[in-house]
Amino acid sequence: MRQIKIGNTNFTGSAIALGIMRMNKLSVDEAVKTLETAHEAEINYIDSADIYGHGKSEEVFGAAFQKSALTRDDFYIQSKTGIYENPKLDYKTTRYDFSKKYLINAVDGILSRMKIDYLDSLLLHRPDALMDPAEVGAAFDELQRDGKVRHFGVSNFNPMQVDLLQSGVSQRLLINQLQLSVMHTGPIDFNIHTNMTDARSIDHDRGVLDYSRLHNMTVQAWSPFQYGQIEGNFIGNPKFPEVNKALQKVADQKGVSKNAVAAAWILRHPANTQVIIGTMTPAHIIDSAKGADISLTAQEWYDIYLAAGNDLP
Repeated sequence: MRQIKIGNTNFTGSAIALGIMRMNKLSVDEAVKTLETAHEAEINYIDSADIYGHGKSEEVFGAAFQKSALTRDDFYIQSKTGIYENPKLDYKTTRYDFSKKYLINAVDGILSRMKIDYLDSLLLHRPDALMDPAEVGAAFDELQRDGKVRHFGVSNFNPMQVDLLQSGVSQRLLINQLQLSVMHTGPIDFNIHTNMTDARSIDHDRGVLDYSRLHNMTVQAWSPFQYGQIEGNFIGNPKFPEVNKALQKVADQKGVSKNAVAAAWILRHPANTQVIIGTMTPAHIIDSAKGADISLTAQEWYDIYLAAGNDLP
């Protein structure tokens, strides 16, 4: 599989990563099969978060990883933290928390559940309005010094928030994980609609894709096959006939699935992007992974963009 450079470092990861949000629904044996299939498909990057399945996804991963024939060197393992779910309120999110104590305790919990000694990267899951960059920096320093986390990044941050955090953090922030797909194109739309007054010209994200390119941050695209706020899958969905027709046309030409084309569409953008797939089904992992090794022409890319309901001024 094609490898991409992570941030401004010299290490690389597979262009397609496996997100384990839904791993809590698998048995340990099923999870072993999922992980081994991902490895066979040359996926070497795992993405998690401590809130996935209220922690159970990481527990199942840890048990499956130990039971599998895989080794720690087979995967670059990443998790996210900073969202506090209150177990007394049925795990309702009641705050974001970037305090030093919370971050360090959260990483200890992640490592324990995943049964590993260190994370290759830790991302702050969503912006905390009460963030103190210096306190986050102190937490990152301790986590790196103690060998618990090697690299750091963010998720769902706008450029100003990245700059603010970076002002208090000694480590270079390498990653920003963002929702991006054929059916979630806001970060792209406003660039195309520059100097216009329609809805698509509004920059909701402060130029986050251009910022990421200028600052050598890897963009990790989450929910690459979803529409809305993870409302459902648009692949094969009768609600979206035109985009499925466009995806199928390219899929037929290249001998791959529509999922692979949807992933390739994201990877065609010149931002240094990595696609995080969330399927736990081995066959779908294999199909989607093929998107890393096909190239779309500019016309194919724009045809799919237009079929998704977008326009060109």
